[in-house]
Amino acid sequence: MSEHPAIDAKLRSDLGKGASRRLRRSADHIPAIIYGADRDPAPLTIIRKDLEKALESEAFYSQVIDVNVDGDVQPAILKDLQRHPAKDRVMHADFMRVNMKQELKVNIQLHFINEEECHGVKIEGGVIEHLLTEIEVKCLPGAIPEYIEVDMIDVTTADTVHISDLKLPEGVTSTDLELGEEHDQAVASISIPRAAIEEDEEGDEVAPDEVEATQQGGEDEEGTEDEG
Repeated sequence: MSEHPAIDAKLRSDLGKGASRRLRRSADHIPAIIYGADRDPAPLTIIRKDLEKALESEAFYSQVIDVNVDGDVQPAILKDLQRHPAKDRVMHADFMRVNMKQELKVNIQLHFINEEECHGVKIEGGVIEHLLTEIEVKCLPGAIPEYIEVDMIDVTTADTVHISDLKLPEGVTSTDLELGEEHDQAVASISIPRAAIEEDEEGDEVAPDEVEATQQGGEDEEGTEDEG
């Protein structure tokens, strides 16, 4: 039995925008397409409730999917979803076939962990800013990670987490880092809330007795100059 997520589909012969609308309305199916891997594109139809159930799993967005097209199981990845502009409903799905022996590029979600125990938050009172929520990686289809962890435990307000700081699984590389150090994007940082900064600035103000002493000193100096 395959370890990949799976979805059943059927070949669709009734094509065009009108056919797609009729398909969604009358049979509660979703039009889709599968392409790539040196094979012709094939228009598909998928039962809506099956696809919506599959989309509840984060793995369905990044892992290899076994698309069962009338008994022909084709490994693919979900390449695109078109949603209704006003309703939370999927209108169309694009699947790209993959060659299990050929590397591909795919976007992987970042999971931030230990945020509540983060040094910059717990000790310094900072707020974590997520500068990226996903990164593009290159690897064989069988090595695609479900997600990549970003451990925030030791990060301080003076630190910035970059892509190069992430621990990628074996066989997985960042496409950004392959382009050079100047593409090492920031992933997360910790900022001090403005209210806390203003409070510190107020705390640095000179105390009234210090002001009085300074003024007194100035008057004494003026008096000395007059005497001269």
